[in-house]
Amino acid sequence: WILNYDIMARFRRRTCIILLLFILFICSIMMALKTLRPDRAGFGDPFGLGLLPELQQRTVILDNKQNSLNRVQGDTVTRVSNFHSIAVSTMKASVPPVNKLEEELPSPNYNFHIFYYSWFGNPQFDGKYIHWNHPLLPHWDPKIANNYPKGRHNPPEDIGANFYPELGSYSSKDPSVVEAHMKQMRSASTGVIVLSWYPPGMADENGEPTDDLVPVILDYAHKYNLKVTFHIEPYKDRDDRSMYHNVKYIIDKYGGHPAFYRHKTSTSRFLPMFYVYDSYVTIPEIWANLLTVSGSQSIRNTPYDALFIALLVEERHKHDIHRSGFDGMYTYFATNGFSYGSSHHNWASLKAFCDSNNLMFIPSVGPGYIDTSIRPWNNHNTRNRVNGKYYETAFSAALLVRPEIISITSFNEWHEGTQIEKAVPKRTGQVVYLDYKPHKPNVYLELTQKWSEKYRKEQEQWLM
Repeated sequence: WILNYDIMARFRRRTCIILLLFILFICSIMMALKTLRPDRAGFGDPFGLGLLPELQQRTVILDNKQNSLNRVQGDTVTRVSNFHSIAVSTMKASVPPVNKLEEELPSPNYNFHIFYYSWFGNPQFDGKYIHWNHPLLPHWDPKIANNYPKGRHNPPEDIGANFYPELGSYSSKDPSVVEAHMKQMRSASTGVIVLSWYPPGMADENGEPTDDLVPVILDYAHKYNLKVTFHIEPYKDRDDRSMYHNVKYIIDKYGGHPAFYRHKTSTSRFLPMFYVYDSYVTIPEIWANLLTVSGSQSIRNTPYDALFIALLVEERHKHDIHRSGFDGMYTYFATNGFSYGSSHHNWASLKAFCDSNNLMFIPSVGPGYIDTSIRPWNNHNTRNRVNGKYYETAFSAALLVRPEIISITSFNEWHEGTQIEKAVPKRTGQVVYLDYKPHKPNVYLELTQKWSEKYRKEQEQWLM
């Protein structure tokens, strides 16, 4: 009996040793395979990355970032004239096969248009911070303004936003950032980027000219099978004449690019599309000169004809838009109840008006709204995200009116807290930023994809 017990004990020890060696062998193989895995082989975030925001920011920047930083280390001001060639060569060196991209990412939905801003800058690429250091805007009533702080934000810890980007206080000139943005937008199954645009040499009052970035944005958009259209901002002296010249400029310079968006009309024409922000500040008679067949500056039935989409804020604007010769209207603001156009319960009547007047109605949905980092007195217009429920409610309201296109406000308007770009938790000595918890940084990209697929399925039913 003692002999049998001794034999069994040795057998158990031997079995344990063999099992341990086998486990070590399997682990070593897995570690070896992991070292062979390319950094960008998968689309998802590496495990645990969300727990370390600073590490996360570094990891998502693509492999070429270090080379770019080395080039600019001696001269922090990047020359824009060299930027396109740098970005294109970077792209050519790192472009994976198109079919691999198609396998990894959901298909683009060209009826989902998303507003995009390329006005951000940092010292590495621009010589200084741009837009992240946004000033605190005073209230128009001096008595109210005196109750709130003044000054500017001080990046990178203190930025003009209530949320903090996963990519940090990035530059829109950084090719790796542009590519990361395109990948995120494609992962959300959006299809058309509505690029904020000022004419060459012009910019918003807090920014710098960005038209030189358009070729790179087009190139990276094409890599991800996305299209680009233009959101024409209210630049100085915008009128019928300057609009004619600027539309001609955009189509002549960018219209031949494969990523330039053209919309198929009901008459099977493929026309460029232009969203016109704050269109209501120009009287209908001026717009009619450009947008009606009989207008003195008419663009109709010329090589530069296009679909022009006006911003509707107040109810009366719908009649002005129709008289002006616009082809449709959008609502932009992500604040349900803020304006007539942004109020979900008004979308059905707006859609009916558009249908009866041969206009497109493009409702704008957003994940929420908060701009108190730049307008500290504007708490009453904050719209809580409610962990994604606000966004889904907006999508649901939009689908009810069966629109041909849905626009999304926004991919990265960080100042107004409407972004669906990845954000991470961050706390500094003075600021605690909002975040997307308990969800992951990509939750709003995933929700957009979900509703893109839902829209596609419902649209099939509408067309039956």
